[in-house]
Amino acid sequence: MVSDARVQAVRRFNRFYTRILGVLAEGMNNTPYSLTEARVLFELSQREHTEVTALRRDLGLDAGYLSRLLARFESDGLVSRDKSATDGRRQVAGLTEAGHTTMKMLNERSEAQVRALLDPLGEEDQRKLVAAMETIRERLDRTRKHGNTVVLRPPGPGDLGWVVERNGALYAQEYQWGPGYEALVARIVADYAENHDPAQEAGWIAEINGERVGSIFCTRKDNTTARLRLLLVEPSARGMGVGGRLVDECLRFATSIGYRTIELWTISVLTAARRIYQQRGFSLVSTEPHDAFAPGQTAETWRKELIDR
Repeated sequence: MVSDARVQAVRRFNRFYTRILGVLAEGMNNTPYSLTEARVLFELSQREHTEVTALRRDLGLDAGYLSRLLARFESDGLVSRDKSATDGRRQVAGLTEAGHTTMKMLNERSEAQVRALLDPLGEEDQRKLVAAMETIRERLDRTRKHGNTVVLRPPGPGDLGWVVERNGALYAQEYQWGPGYEALVARIVADYAENHDPAQEAGWIAEINGERVGSIFCTRKDNTTARLRLLLVEPSARGMGVGGRLVDECLRFATSIGYRTIELWTISVLTAARRIYQQRGFSLVSTEPHDAFAPGQTAETWRKELIDR
């Protein structure tokens, strides 16, 4: 459920940013071209020739509107159109020399506008602003949800600090857990870093396109029992099977080592994680009230008997 306050916050940002860029003005950057027209010219500049149907699909434009726009560009000498060499029923379009010159002018003016926007900011503020913009683009780019490979790897330099930071930040944001939870994560991670036995314990970081999106650890309770700890999946990667992949890898490792049982401790409000555990044969063995992170919550212990594969 998306709250009304968040909807209004996004709308405020949209109004602010369109005002900053001036995209509602009659022409972009003091040119005769609207935002849509400039985008069409940009897409054509990225390809030598393209089928008009593909251009329409990529830009999500109405066929009649795009046809009229291309006719105007052709009349102005910016675009040439012809029949496809492979299918005479299809039309291809490309920029003329004048079109490339116009696109070069639009690019230069757009870059100058962005430089003017960033110039008053200091180096650190510029870095933060660009990072925030990249975060917005990544989170809203639904194409990242498909066709991206999830890579699991051992923790490297900086990864353990990331695990502590992301656990603290995410659970404070989503469940209002206090510093007690982050302190617990820090103790678990510190103990793993200082004392873990690589022959019996392991950790994994999940990545998509080089970005860290999850983590999990398998630690030793005793000679026969392993512990699954600190399963985390970033919001941007949820629904992509990352949590299941991490748990499966933890179970494979624990089984290969020779542990007979694996246990985990969690909080009942973490319903998505609980579903993953249930699907993989974990059983709930005990519960108890737990107010250390937030009032009125219930801690749970889950267990699974391991079978050699």
